[in-house]
Amino acid sequence: MGPADGFVDQLRRLCLLAVRTLPASGAGLSVVAQDQQFSLLAAADPESERLEELQFVLGEGPCVDAAAARRPVLVPDLATDGPARWPAYAAAVLAAGVQAVFAFPLQVGAAQLGVLDLFRSHPGPLTGAELSRAFALADDAVLVLLDGQERRQLDGDVSAQDEALGGTTELFQAQGMVMIQIGGTLAEAMARIRAYAFAQDLRLADVARAIVARELFFSRDE
Repeated sequence: MGPADGFVDQLRRLCLLAVRTLPASGAGLSVVAQDQQFSLLAAADPESERLEELQFVLGEGPCVDAAAARRPVLVPDLATDGPARWPAYAAAVLAAGVQAVFAFPLQVGAAQLGVLDLFRSHPGPLTGAELSRAFALADDAVLVLLDGQERRQLDGDVSAQDEALGGTTELFQAQGMVMIQIGGTLAEAMARIRAYAFAQDLRLADVARAIVARELFFSRDE
């Protein structure tokens, strides 16, 4: 991946590389913003994208835990260990044929950038060599994220990165609007947005866009 490659394209190819070089059926990469809010940045395929974002809709999953604990979350047998840990998310991904999940936080010191998630269609742990490979890919993702941020600040080329992260900004804006509409807290507003997205089977980004465009409103009594 060279410096001329698009920021998001580099991360998407990194997810594809994870699937090709590791025993993984899918991969996704998300960024972590303030207050532990997440935004999907890249995925190996549409199914990985759906599984990745479902964690943010439900508010639980390996990505959420890896970011909170700042350490890898390795679940080699989702059918055994998943339901008690993530009741809603485990049921959804098991139904999609995923049997194991592995999440690797992307961070530099105290700076938290995101999480790389791997999905696998059969149970079993990663070997030592496979873990080393996953950590190396996570390190590569950190470099891409940092390089993209540096280039954005130096030359003002914000199109690719801002387009990728725009969903996060829009979600924050929607969260503030819903907070005012329901007369609650930011946490309650996000819970309402997530619940609506889940009930309507919509992406968070689409719900946020509708709220910001004033096409969707929430009331205190809903």
